[in-house]
Amino acid sequence: MISDDDGHGLVLVHAHPDDESITTGGTIARYAADGVPVTVVTCTLGEEGEIIPPALNELGAWAGDQLGGYRDGELAAAGRALGWTGHRYLGGTGRWRDSGMAGTPSAEHPRAFTGGDVDAQAGQLAAVLDELRPQVVVTYDAHGGYGHPDHIRAHEITMAAAPQVPSVRRVFHTVSSRRATTEGLAALRAAGDVGFRIPDDEELPTTPDADITTVVDIRAHRWRKFAALAAHETQVAVGPDCFALSNGIAQPVPAAEYFVLAHGPAEGADTDLFGGLR
Repeated sequence: MISDDDGHGLVLVHAHPDDESITTGGTIARYAADGVPVTVVTCTLGEEGEIIPPALNELGAWAGDQLGGYRDGELAAAGRALGWTGHRYLGGTGRWRDSGMAGTPSAEHPRAFTGGDVDAQAGQLAAVLDELRPQVVVTYDAHGGYGHPDHIRAHEITMAAAPQVPSVRRVFHTVSSRRATTEGLAALRAAGDVGFRIPDDEELPTTPDADITTVVDIRAHRWRKFAALAAHETQVAVGPDCFALSNGIAQPVPAAEYFVLAHGPAEGADTDLFGGLR
């Protein structure tokens, strides 16, 4: 049993507004409903995101460059839907800017997240973790889930900071199950027209299930995940039992969220991020 002096709570480190809902929305809602202090740390405002509703297109970096502020409001609405305890921006609101995809001009912006000093950014995250004293921290794997440079940087600073914080007992990487994704896409095909293009099984990035260490059941909170996804209206379109980004490709929403334990004891962690710790 872990005493209160050893810390408690869950911190999730994400790159942009909407990442928290897409990859870990059900997990956030589940643990928040259980009374666990849950804090999301977002590294950028997502200023370089593409925009789905035509009426909001002029918010983009190519026009008014007001998308970051708008997405901050979307993120707050998603947080209310999921019920998290708190939220922080790494280094403060607007300190780090969305770097965009590799090779784009946005990566050269003086505040681009990937252009910042890794040690300084890890120090900013460590200060948040020292204050909040979580037992569990979640971020992306070394590939950033799908290769976005900001996701990879979020992984780098989290793995540099979190294992050194005394309260942190486990660090997890959020991943997508290959089996659950394949089954979800099959169900969407069987359902007929869902409003988006249903991809081939190999199109979406997934992790082999043999590599997954932890499966968190989110069935009771899946509706909250959908509500949070809908809050990110500039980035996410919600359909029947699925969602799509600006590329219009359907992504299923499984009944569980999946993780790989990257640091800490494995015993008890098969279905619970905190299993065996409390």
